[in-house]
Amino acid sequence: MVNTDFRGDMPHSVSLDERHRLNVTGVSEVVSFDETEVIMDTTLGLLTVEGEGLHVEKLSLDIGELSLEGSVHSLCYSRGNQKKGSIWSRLF
Repeated sequence: MVNTDFRGDMPHSVSLDERHRLNVTGVSEVVSFDETEVIMDTTLGLLTVEGEGLHVEKLSLDIGELSLEGSVHSLCYSRGNQKKGSIWSRLF
């Protein structure tokens, strides 16, 4: 049987050059993207990239690589299993 769970199988790295070109490895899925935000699932959790004029230059999920260009303002990791909802639904 083939293991399709990418977590732990691919090494994860982030390389940012001049805040303009970002290369990420260990990417299993691109959740959403537009010119101001790219959200991807990596082997170490969700990674959100915020900026201006962002566009995906290369995406290869077979090998887990993503390259994007644009003005990068921030990179933020969060746990992939967090569920969005109201404060009450998160408490109970």
